[in-house]
Amino acid sequence: MALQQQGHRATSDLYIDWLNTARPAQLTPQSDDWNIWLILAGRGWGKTRTGAADCVLYACRNPESQVAVVTPTFGDLKRTAFEGPSGILKSLPDGCVMRGRGRGYNASGASIRLYNGSQIMGFSATEPDRLRGPQFHRAWCDELAAWRYPETFDQLMFALRLGQSPKCVITTTPRPTPIIRQLMARDDVKITTGSTFENADNLAESTLRMLRDKYEGTTLGRQELYAEVIDAMEGALWKPAMIEETRLPADEEKELTRIIVAIDPAVTNNDDSDETGIVVVGKDAQNQYYVLEDLSGQYSADGWGRIAVRAFYEWQADQIVAEVNNGGDLVERLIRSIDTTISYRAVHATRGKLVRAEPVAALYEQGRVHHMGIFPELESQMCTYTGERLKPSPDRLDALVWGLAELSKSQGQIQWRIS
Repeated sequence: MALQQQGHRATSDLYIDWLNTARPAQLTPQSDDWNIWLILAGRGWGKTRTGAADCVLYACRNPESQVAVVTPTFGDLKRTAFEGPSGILKSLPDGCVMRGRGRGYNASGASIRLYNGSQIMGFSATEPDRLRGPQFHRAWCDELAAWRYPETFDQLMFALRLGQSPKCVITTTPRPTPIIRQLMARDDVKITTGSTFENADNLAESTLRMLRDKYEGTTLGRQELYAEVIDAMEGALWKPAMIEETRLPADEEKELTRIIVAIDPAVTNNDDSDETGIVVVGKDAQNQYYVLEDLSGQYSADGWGRIAVRAFYEWQADQIVAEVNNGGDLVERLIRSIDTTISYRAVHATRGKLVRAEPVAALYEQGRVHHMGIFPELESQMCTYTGERLKPSPDRLDALVWGLAELSKSQGQIQWRIS
């Protein structure tokens, strides 16, 4: 009885604290005219905190309830949804979690048991079949737009069948995936949208200033900060669907036959300089291509050189390929000054950027290029590139094109001369 009273007090205190600290948009809708609450919000809006609070409050206030939490990967489940600074364990009052070895939080089994008999169970969206069998009163889906398998959401909906009014909360940075589009069109989905800057009181001023300076007015900023669902730009070589349909989890293992670190170097080093594009790509024996990492950024010459060489060894790459139209022999000399033994190849642009990009875009149209994870800035450049001269230059895209062109030319896929 004492434990039960302690749990009631802790739950009451939690609810009052959440009412006092949450913004109105973060509070679970009180009406009963929805089955799914879809929160489309920018980075740092407070999505994780909101999803965790809904799970915790429901589980604490409803004894013997079963709550599901589904994240893109098992790593996301542990690092963000359960153990993160805004996650469920941080939100749960001390008096609500069972104590003792194997009784409360089971990290390996991804479950949290409460004193009132409720259980919060975690799942990875990469394993849809694990949702066959269990059943739930409540569910929280985090970063749904980044899930690899749409059928995971279907399996969760089949399992959400306990109680009088089972409901699902979805928190995600929006991307124009089919499942997001379908949910936005449903009558039983209540939609909340919000920008990063709505949570300015909880974000560092320096961070907010950097985000505004770098991303204000850009397509990437509209999606990642202001939570707009961006459709394909008219005339762009790449459409979001071309990337989404073949995307793979970053941690999925592939047996690659060749890996390249591709560089599109910036020729100056000041605050107004272009970025240096550094993209790691690979291919397998079936001539499928993989984008492995985007390391692009504003660096000094020595800085990008060392990052490229480090990537060469970390990925056990076969070669560094660098575009040298502007840097000439200086690019090779820089790489050699860091490591004299590295395999290096210079490539020269003899035709326009659009002509170089079109054959690589064709590989995407054929479904032969897979992004291993999500690369927001690279993908933004891809889906807004129409062939017009852009400022700043799409250096990430340039590096991607050089890398995939080099990988695919031996199979006769690329029809233009690159050196």
